[in-house]
Amino acid sequence: MPTLRVIVDQMIAPVPGGIGRYTEDLTRQLIATAPRDCEIEGIVSSSSPDVYQDLLDRLPGLAGLYKTTLSRRELARAWQLGLTTSPGGGMIHAPSLLAPLRSHDRVNDGTQVVATIHDVVPWTHPETLTKHGVSWHKAMAKRARKHADAIVVPTHAVAAQLAEYLDFGDRVRVIGGAVSSQIVLPPDPDARADELGLPTNYLLTVGTLEPRKGLVPLIQALARPETHDLPLLVVGPQGWGDLDLTQVAQEAGVAPERVRSMGFLSDTDLAVVMERATVFVYPSLAEGFGLPVIEAFSFGVPVVHSDAPALVEVADNAGVAVAREDAAGYPERLAVAIGSLLTDRALRERLGVFGSDRSRAFSWRDSAERVWQLHADL
Repeated sequence: MPTLRVIVDQMIAPVPGGIGRYTEDLTRQLIATAPRDCEIEGIVSSSSPDVYQDLLDRLPGLAGLYKTTLSRRELARAWQLGLTTSPGGGMIHAPSLLAPLRSHDRVNDGTQVVATIHDVVPWTHPETLTKHGVSWHKAMAKRARKHADAIVVPTHAVAAQLAEYLDFGDRVRVIGGAVSSQIVLPPDPDARADELGLPTNYLLTVGTLEPRKGLVPLIQALARPETHDLPLLVVGPQGWGDLDLTQVAQEAGVAPERVRSMGFLSDTDLAVVMERATVFVYPSLAEGFGLPVIEAFSFGVPVVHSDAPALVEVADNAGVAVAREDAAGYPERLAVAIGSLLTDRALRERLGVFGSDRSRAFSWRDSAERVWQLHADL
């Protein structure tokens, strides 16, 4: 029986992050859309029986798990050096660059390996990653250039940017993500909103104080009158490195109580917080896809976002794009864009409709079917 083996290891990482969510949602739909007489297996690093069982519970329909003898860190290092063999032949799909990229014969033995590159941050903004992270991603990208049968990227913007650093020829395929089916409102959203202490009106963003995410200029924008003293809720941690939300707010001349970290929210809590936001702001300076924008669109929330190429591509004029050049003027431009929505209810409603329509252009089922087609084409 033809088998597609998906590397699901990011789901058990200490901090799964966006790629962990991407891996889970894509794998669920690969299982759901598997052609007749095809099955899905997972590939995972050495772990405990409880972790293996949790994976099987979260991915119902998975035919099995191939468990490597190496721990996650050891596996990443070994694959970087090309020291281990893949778990048999056949089709292997990696939702990241963590993949057994080595010499193989796709024509004669049917082995094929597809890897995924979500963004070009290791090249454009290496200071936002650890030195090890930058070197690992660049090394794995070079192995992918040499050994991968295809590379999946989330947007045409990433495809164009990636071509500036590595030549993959015609092997690049654009397959985006979508809103998780798990992000749904709870049975009593009003009660949960009260428990979360949500204000009546507020700005919302998702991210950290990592410079690339643009949260500092957004907080600086709050000092301007166009934002009408609305509080900013941040889905993400209170601090990043030596930076702290309270400190950044004070330095920007913004009352610290106007900036509130919500931490990391459950799917249902995220739905509640998203659905009630007055305006969602995503000021990120560099993105590969920008899933939070689509999540906000799906709840009909008007969106202000930067003009990072991937965000412009994904939003497709359903949000208000703000130019990033001239960093000193970025906070003011963000404030003006936010103010244009706060003072124009008709515009907010119109963008809410546009965004809702735009969010329907993305579905995990469609992404999974395109992945199956990619492997069939290979």
